[in-house]
Amino acid sequence: MINKITNSLLVLAIGGLILAGSAAAQTATNSTTSGAGAGVDDPNHPRVNQVNQREQNQQDRIANGIKNDKLTPGQTANLEKGQQRLQNNEKKDMAADNGHLTKKDQRQLNREANRQSKKIYKDKHE
Repeated sequence: MINKITNSLLVLAIGGLILAGSAAAQTATNSTTSGAGAGVDDPNHPRVNQVNQREQNQQDRIANGIKNDKLTPGQTANLEKGQQRLQNNEKKDMAADNGHLTKKDQRQLNREANRQSKKIYKDKHE
């Protein structure tokens, strides 16, 4: 019973992190790039949208791992830190290029997302 309560609280806590991260930000839409930032869905910038979709997919995989008891709280915390680092790098790259991601930035962010994806898989399948 206590384990189920703990898991439920963990899911709620992680759900809050997901909403505070890219999931909530993706509900916003901008018609110009001047207000776009990391986690913001911008139909005029496919590079930004592609990176954000990967981040969202990974958040969904982490949440699924929590729901199915495949991730421990420690693993979840480490994965969430990795997700936050990825978002921070995206923000930094976009700030350097007036709200845009260059192809080079996108490649680097995708490499980071690939490493993060492998960590998610490894942690869920240990």
